[in-house]
Amino acid sequence: MSFGERLKQKRLEKKFSQGKLAELTDLHYTQIGRYERGDSKPTSGVLKRLADVLEVTTDYLMEGTTEDIAQSHLHDRELLRQFQQVELLNENDRNVVKTLIDAFIQKRTIQEIMKKDKIPA
Repeated sequence: MSFGERLKQKRLEKKFSQGKLAELTDLHYTQIGRYERGDSKPTSGVLKRLADVLEVTTDYLMEGTTEDIAQSHLHDRELLRQFQQVELLNENDRNVVKTLIDAFIQKRTIQEIMKKDKIPA
């Protein structure tokens, strides 16, 4: 979903007309229409006002939900499913998983450096 589509969806969920949203954000209603059609992008200040009035984050308006972002960037669906399950764990268990991932990445990085520099393990 695009910025304009998310903006329109949230506006309609709040039961705001374009005019009402424009009034609440100190914009002209035609500008709201431009945003929704994708003809224009808001400045950071305007984006913040829109997000505040619609009670969402600026990140949500620009990028979508965390899950939307993850799905668009992660091609390994099994890994995405595992990350979603990790998010359900308590904070201590999540930190253990993060530590294990960090350790694996560091080990792999060291192996690549050693291989590149031909240093025996």
